[in-house]
Amino acid sequence: MSEPSGESRAGYVRLMFGRIAPRYDLINRLMTAGQDRRWRAETIRRLALPAAPRLLDLGAGTGDLGFEALHQRPSARLVALDFTPEMMRMGRRRPAADHVLWVVGDAGRLPFPPATFDAVVSGFLLRNVPDLDAVLREEGRVARAGARVASLDTTPPPRSWLLPLLRFHLHTVIPALGRLIAGDSEAYNYLPQSTERFVEAEALAQRMRAAGFVQLGFVRRMLGTVAIHWGTARDG
Repeated sequence: MSEPSGESRAGYVRLMFGRIAPRYDLINRLMTAGQDRRWRAETIRRLALPAAPRLLDLGAGTGDLGFEALHQRPSARLVALDFTPEMMRMGRRRPAADHVLWVVGDAGRLPFPPATFDAVVSGFLLRNVPDLDAVLREEGRVARAGARVASLDTTPPPRSWLLPLLRFHLHTVIPALGRLIAGDSEAYNYLPQSTERFVEAEALAQRMRAAGFVQLGFVRRMLGTVAIHWGTARDG
């Protein structure tokens, strides 16, 4: 399968996530051995949320990251945006879903005025968007000055003696789980392809800086195949 590009990629990704929505959370737990929950908790902690923050969960999917934010900061006013209605339909069935404003929208063209949010977070979004820089600029536009932003995503595995094992997990184990549990090996072949073609963690930090964020940092998890990035929206 060759990875599509541009608007065709956006349509492909929307349809793909729509197909796998009912099993998405389960497969995430299995292919990360449950570690994805810890990464989401850490990502929210990196936001250093103020009291009663207005938080945007960008590319929210079924709401895992946003619900973790509500767990850590019950006073948060949470907006969850995604362009796949099927994913959000699953999220609306979950406890506390009534405390979330669910919005169907495009991460590259956000339907919010400037300086709306006290924090912006995304989970496993950035590697899927057709225009990464446009999404980063939109995050900066809707974040108030001094607001924290954070992202959780896969990142190309580092070159080390573990690389063959990591590639086996990406190209054999994950598609097998997709085929057995979701009945969709194509979608879970896309995941390793999109991971390996995504920018490396250092390059993503540079792109965030170019988009206007400061006080940047990142950490790698899961043997270097997952990264958490964070930064602060600059004044002006």
